[in-house]
Amino acid sequence: MSESTIYAASWLINPDAPPVAGGALLVRRGAVAAVGTLAELQSTHAAPVVEFPGSAIIPGFVNAHTHLELTHFSSWRLRTHVEYNPRRFVDWIIQLIKIRRGLKDDDILASLREGVRMCLESGTTAVGEIVSNPALAPHYQASPLGGRLFFELLGHDPDRLRGMLDKALAACEGSSDRLTAGLSPHSPYTIGEGNLAQIREAASARSIPLAIHISESREEADFVFDTAGPLAEQFYPFVGWQEQLMPPRRCSSTELLDRYGLLTPATLAVHCVHVTPSDGEILKQRGCSIALCPRSNERLDVGMAPLHLFKSLGIPLALGTDSLASNDSLSLWEEMRFALDLFRHDLSPAEAFSMVTAGGAAALGLSALCGSLEPGKRADFQVVGNGGAAAEKVLERLVAEGTVQEVYAGGERYAGSDG
Repeated sequence: MSESTIYAASWLINPDAPPVAGGALLVRRGAVAAVGTLAELQSTHAAPVVEFPGSAIIPGFVNAHTHLELTHFSSWRLRTHVEYNPRRFVDWIIQLIKIRRGLKDDDILASLREGVRMCLESGTTAVGEIVSNPALAPHYQASPLGGRLFFELLGHDPDRLRGMLDKALAACEGSSDRLTAGLSPHSPYTIGEGNLAQIREAASARSIPLAIHISESREEADFVFDTAGPLAEQFYPFVGWQEQLMPPRRCSSTELLDRYGLLTPATLAVHCVHVTPSDGEILKQRGCSIALCPRSNERLDVGMAPLHLFKSLGIPLALGTDSLASNDSLSLWEEMRFALDLFRHDLSPAEAFSMVTAGGAAALGLSALCGSLEPGKRADFQVVGNGGAAAEKVLERLVAEGTVQEVYAGGERYAGSDG
């Protein structure tokens, strides 16, 4: 069997580049070795050809924010008989915690495996995954997915958080080039302020990227500013943190995190629904990227992120689906189409396509590995139908109507749905 294969289609499309008619990839040992037209590659490389006439080859999508452990949330909700009718963001958090308390390790493992399958079948080949337990890392490593595992940190007790941090750092040591590591200080309302400095020091000393939920809800903004509202009155007593309530800080989540040096070019700010223009300036100055999760925000009724502000400031953007606890699917195709409808005056198809490819890879610090089809990068790609034959607006047609036909991760065809 040849170690090299040429994959060809009617179109090869990369973000921020014109479509290539009759485009092709040379894949060697799991990586892209060359890109061009089929005629060009055949003239210089003797390799078998796999053709997809009438289709387009595009990069595998990069989902910048996932919680794949929660994929089975809807079935858990029914099984655990937790009353589920959240009317507010804090209701949703409390009910999520109640449901998770009734789960076993095998439940979580089966759920994350299903999440991996759903990602790959919908064309996503890399994720920015939040991992609640470092012991789960080998199960992600065993899958074809690439991306970054952000090990979650939360709590007020400094000794307990130190233990959590030590386990997370040990897991970071065991990461691979394909699926590398990061830390996820969950949010400004779930981490004691006294713990922020030790997280910054650990991440900075080891050059470990961070992913942080920032200003997802109005409740968070109220809590951080003056220690008021449902987070203080309901959530903190529910988790036994009522003695840990801080005096009013009179600042935003962004300002609080910036005080402790947690906003850097290696920080991915997730959601950012309730950020102010001055917060946006801080995020821009610190070099942060933002992962938007518009369907999750709509489902939880927390508002709409100020995309126009972020674009005017030139902040790098990516898209994430978040989890199936707050979304209908893990498909970035559906997320992208929803975003284009929601932000119809501020977002073009080409920009949305970039957010789920090169933008997602950049947000995860993985631009050298994925996000576009270029020599040296991992051979993560989708074969997509419904692009049509006309060169004009082929990307727009694919974004609006494309259907995933085949998915390759690391040059290997993903056959998870083959019966």
